Amino acid sequence: MDTAVRARTAGRGRGVLEGAFALLDALRRHGGEAGVTELAAACGMPKSTAHRLLEQLVALEAVERRGPRYRLGAQLYRLGQGWQPHPGLRAAGRLPLHRLRAATGGSVLLAVLREERALTVCSVPGRVEPFVPVRDGEAFSLDTALGKALRGPVRGGAVLDREEVVAGVCCAALPVRSPAGAVVGAVAAMVEAGQRLEVVADRVAEAACAVSRALARAGVEVRP
Repeated sequence: MDTAVRARTAGRGRGVLEGAFALLDALRRHGGEAGVTELAAACGMPKSTAHRLLEQLVALEAVERRGPRYRLGAQLYRLGQGWQPHPGLRAAGRLPLHRLRAATGGSVLLAVLREERALTVCSVPGRVEPFVPVRDGEAFSLDTALGKALRGPVRGGAVLDREEVVAGVCCAALPVRSPAGAVVGAVAAMVEAGQRLEVVADRVAEAACAVSRALARAGVEVRP
């Protein structure tokens, strides 16, 4: 096969992959389920091309078909669970987050800094779920308390948000540190306005310390 043919073949392969990932991202943006017409329009591709790519993704179990609509498939979920922002961080956060949720009643999460956003890697929904849904994979602005904690607060203590971002919702956030002291993540609790935020901040501090201790016990040196 000569160079020109190889280049054309590589280009087609790259185009197919780009189209498939565009459709998967469009499904995510549509809440996980949509019809082929919606997806084709969202990706700017012919409907026939979208349908062909979606059927290939169905065969790979990356997408599931429900009547005329498509949704993200189980294989994609399994692959996503294997992604680790930092070795051991997600596992270290599970128990402290559940304890934080029990102590505060709030929606709690562990996030990392990723592409100038606070990316959620572990979460437990709480009472503010109707106002601020939390899901693994969701991203928050660095202007939030969570984002500010990820960048490392100038002063000690938690970063507090008293309904500054969402009316009726307050937040306390603190960084998680590696055994070497580097900020590698942040824990946050979002609670209903009216709760004593200083008390919530104390519980968040306990959770952040617990995650850091779990990383140290596991012998994982997490790099930012």
